[in-house]
Amino acid sequence: MKGAPLILGVNRTQDASVCLMRGAQLEWAIQKERLTRQKHHWGRTGDFSAIYAPRLPGLDQPIDILVECYSSDAELDNLAAYERELASSLKLAPGCLRSHISHHLAHVYSVFHPSPFEQAAVMVIDGQGSPVSALTEHWRGAAWVPGNWCEVASFYRADRERVICIDKQVWNRDDERLVGLGMFYFLLTQAIFPGHGNEGKVMGLAPHGDPNALRLPPLQVEGWQVTIPAQWRAIMRERGRFRYSGKGDPHFAASAALAAAGQRAFEDALVSVAQWLHKETGSDNLCFAGGTALNCSANERLLRETAFKRVFIPPAPSDAGTALGCALYGLTQLAGQACTYRWQSDYLGPQPARAAIDAAVGDASDMLVEPIDHQDDLCGRLADLICEGKVVGLFHGRSEFGPRALGHRSILADPRLAHMRDWINDKVKLREWFRPLAPVVRLEHADQYFDIPTPSPFMQYAAPVLLDAASAVPAIIHVDITARLQTVGPADDPMLNCLLRAFQQRTGVPVLLNTSFNGKDEPIVETPAEAMETFRNTPMHVLAMPPYIVRKRRQPEAPA
Repeated sequence: MKGAPLILGVNRTQDASVCLMRGAQLEWAIQKERLTRQKHHWGRTGDFSAIYAPRLPGLDQPIDILVECYSSDAELDNLAAYERELASSLKLAPGCLRSHISHHLAHVYSVFHPSPFEQAAVMVIDGQGSPVSALTEHWRGAAWVPGNWCEVASFYRADRERVICIDKQVWNRDDERLVGLGMFYFLLTQAIFPGHGNEGKVMGLAPHGDPNALRLPPLQVEGWQVTIPAQWRAIMRERGRFRYSGKGDPHFAASAALAAAGQRAFEDALVSVAQWLHKETGSDNLCFAGGTALNCSANERLLRETAFKRVFIPPAPSDAGTALGCALYGLTQLAGQACTYRWQSDYLGPQPARAAIDAAVGDASDMLVEPIDHQDDLCGRLADLICEGKVVGLFHGRSEFGPRALGHRSILADPRLAHMRDWINDKVKLREWFRPLAPVVRLEHADQYFDIPTPSPFMQYAAPVLLDAASAVPAIIHVDITARLQTVGPADDPMLNCLLRAFQQRTGVPVLLNTSFNGKDEPIVETPAEAMETFRNTPMHVLAMPPYIVRKRRQPEAPA
């Protein structure tokens, strides 16, 4: 294929997503939830005609390569309906190259190919992936595994020429004895919190509990295989005993104890599996993807306690990232072109139009709007407001693709004010009191505050906070004296660098408190109108939407 093909990657699973590339240049990648405002929204028929094509640029052009991934039989049963929809909603170029790949293989291409490594061991661990019958890769167990099986963990050796599957853990869906690290953490979460997508709450709750209180055993680990012991299966069925019901919950100690025991069991097993993989591959480099790779506390142990010297975890390691993996599979395997794309930032959403920003501000007659054209002046004004104890919503540029707010769709505040975390959790986010808030720090000063052996641009590690610096930034410290930090290097986002420098000049502290810009149970805001609506409906004091600073005519209460 000559030239730069237009490549569309489509993830039809939970956290549905799409990615458009022109050759090795990424045009945009976005989760469906950012467009529908429904968290963890699954891929469904009708997505392109009703959601994607009307709102995303470039989908009116002929698509040269289309790659999709699925993770369940139900999705595979919809293939004919998906085909009819694609034919009616997209322009497929003559001779368009098509492929369906397995869920885990899409994870592999999402994590290794955009990594900085020329070769690496690759570990994919999530709840459950594709049915074995649908796998598009070969592995040594595929020929002899009978029954209704699906993948729960996969392990690979990869370089720029090929990807080799070393082994998989599979689960027979006819067997009630669930297996695998992803399934374990899912069941743990279900025992404590109702609904879906609450694994981060368990991670935040765990340091409040005693991991020894329930006297539960470790998970059973044999090489790459992880089995959930009977004691764990039994206790996680006792949901009435451990279900968290809010502040003042009489079950809190039990909930926290189960979270603590589960987090420790998960971490210990993950480290053991990673050590097995290192022995199998001999590689110094590890790429880690799947939903479990969002567990920041466990990721920090991978850095410190395994034989791998370097670890790459992308900003969207969960199912959403597989859309990018599909596109990169199309680039390398169908177009036969080299992948020069590297995941160096996570600002992958479509660029918001200046007209949309002007319209959102123009409709805000109930607000005080201050235009500031120069970035240095705007950041200086924001730093002054933050120093006054104001809570600032920042809407800037292209949105983050992954679940972490990394300074383009963020809520920012002064980390020196210990009460700020509780006020934001209670008044702005309307969420559990024990949830930590993250720091964003200038990379050149990170080692003065945090014990972190590597840059952390994607907020993927929970690093210990240095004790002699802890008193300076109490609002971003979790109960176990760690923080899930984002580092900002000199070549990273210019505005975030500017704002951190301005705050440091005024306070001597190169750190800001950072959490995601969204209301209760909502996805992160995507558009200027959504940013304005969330700002209006929460007690945030300031909205920065360059080149504008927006304030409420009647200021909300001061955090206290």
